[in-house]
Amino acid sequence: MQNKRPMGFSSLKGVIKSLFKAYPRLLFIVIVCLVISSVTAAVPAVFQQQILSDIGRFVSSGDWKSASQVIIPKVLILVVLYVISLAAITVYTQLMAIITQGYLDKTRCAMFEKMQNMPISYFDSHKHGDIMSRYTNDIDTLRQLISQALPTFLRAGVVIISVLAIMLYYSVWMTVVVLLGVFMMMQITKIVGGGSAKYFRRQQKSTGASEAYIQEVMSGQKVVKVFNREEACAKEFKSINEELYQDSFKAHAFANVLGPVIQNVGNILYVVIAVVGGLLLVAKVPNLAISNLVTGGISVLTIDVVIPFLNMTKQFTGNVNQLSQQINSIAMAGAGAERIHEMIQTENEVDDGYVTLVNAFFDEQGNLQETKEKTGIWAWKHPHKSEGTVTYTQLKGDITMSEVDFSYVEGKQVLKNISVYARPGQQVAFVGATGAGKTTITNLFNRFYDIEDGKIRYDGININKIKKSDLRRSLGLVLQETNLFTGSVADNIRYGKLDATEDEIRAAAALAGADDFISRLPKGYDTLITNNGENLSQGQRQLIAIARAALCDPPVMILDEATSSIDTRTEQIVQRGMEKLMEGRTVFVIAHRLSTVKNSDVIMVLDHGEIIERGTHEELILAKGTYYQLYTGAFELE
Repeated sequence: MQNKRPMGFSSLKGVIKSLFKAYPRLLFIVIVCLVISSVTAAVPAVFQQQILSDIGRFVSSGDWKSASQVIIPKVLILVVLYVISLAAITVYTQLMAIITQGYLDKTRCAMFEKMQNMPISYFDSHKHGDIMSRYTNDIDTLRQLISQALPTFLRAGVVIISVLAIMLYYSVWMTVVVLLGVFMMMQITKIVGGGSAKYFRRQQKSTGASEAYIQEVMSGQKVVKVFNREEACAKEFKSINEELYQDSFKAHAFANVLGPVIQNVGNILYVVIAVVGGLLLVAKVPNLAISNLVTGGISVLTIDVVIPFLNMTKQFTGNVNQLSQQINSIAMAGAGAERIHEMIQTENEVDDGYVTLVNAFFDEQGNLQETKEKTGIWAWKHPHKSEGTVTYTQLKGDITMSEVDFSYVEGKQVLKNISVYARPGQQVAFVGATGAGKTTITNLFNRFYDIEDGKIRYDGININKIKKSDLRRSLGLVLQETNLFTGSVADNIRYGKLDATEDEIRAAAALAGADDFISRLPKGYDTLITNNGENLSQGQRQLIAIARAALCDPPVMILDEATSSIDTRTEQIVQRGMEKLMEGRTVFVIAHRLSTVKNSDVIMVLDHGEIIERGTHEELILAKGTYYQLYTGAFELE
């Protein structure tokens, strides 16, 4: 835990710095208003002492006419001070609402923008519910910090300093007594507040774990029910929730005891000041005070000093109590800021590529030239820095892997010496048991992960030199698990090509075999999709995903179990569309249904990350090896 406190404190410093950077002028006005309201809250004690002194003086003389001329202006000044304080408080609270919500808006946007640039490995290693908790619970801790804790901390600090100065002005002896009491309050705050901060940090992590589990169970509710896992899930959640309960209980136990303890110490201090003041009055002890230095003499302590001093003591300890109460919010904000900081500081997905994808045309000499117009011809723009030249290579979909090794986790190799050669227009199929490495190979084509050893070339260019966004723009991907987004059916098909026309959307849907069922939906292509397409069957969702890939019209298509969720009749419809879709394209197919890969130009059989067989369907059948046994049902893929 010792290593995390500085990290949380550092994250809070970062929050404050970014606040001042984002809203320098508004925060300056806020600070001015806070100081004004704080000083005007402390100054009345001076006028109170003077009014009491005047009343005592005029009581003995009986000259009430003169008294009213002296006292009423001071009372009016008090009223003006309170009005100024009210105005200052109103201004700074309104400005803090603007600053707080604006800062949270910027932070959420920064987190979301950062999330778009994170590597896939981050989402593989972090639960999605825990990531969501950073957008909700951790952000809310910053709201409490900015809107409540920091203004209260600053205002209470200014009041304490102002009251302390006034106390010293009137009596050093009584101020020393107050400071001794405050020292005791600070020690209690340090002990109790330290425990509170530790458990508030743990509470934030437990909250993230709890929300992550809830999200998982909600996503898999059908699986939970079909396997009768309700009781087991409830038991597991109870265990996770118990940990959250314990952390929250301990955090708030410390937090809740701090306020009453500090308040009662303040009450005891009030009584002590009253007793000490009374003793000093009786003993007629010379009053050491700054005011005496100003007047040039030392006078004894009087009742008109003791009574305002009691009120100042209450004001002083009350503000110290307010400061201590903000420790809880600061501790929670420190934990929240630390988790947000950890997310924002995660390294971006590395992209050193400089080869880009551009529109091109052939000039009269047959050479490729770049153009801004859409010609239907794409080319790789390859700048050669050393030579100061640029070359253009037509995008054809020629992909080769040469002796590639890869591991997700160091020391646990997933792919070993993989070599794949796919010429433009060829269909390459990968078959093998689950975990053999089929999907991993296609993930490397997209550069979701980078290889350890070997080379991958795209149209003769090392893919490490190609900018990732351009590389992925040239690849179409249909996954076994479909992802549909909230919006219409047309919006989901248009996802990869935002400027697509309605005719293009319908043509892509027709090609994928989806137009028929979409037309029969209540609102056709305008039918709203929610919750990842809960209102559609799995097969219909898959057809929309295929149509989405078809609309992008990429030269390379990756089909990862693309027809696994489609019934046999629908598969025949899709297969005809897929054949048209695959014409002239390089296609990588991953399939368990071997009937779908029979016509592939080459079939590769993988086992434990290695290619053990390759060839056409006929060649592999004649070889009577693993593929033959799979195809004839001698043993199952799994």
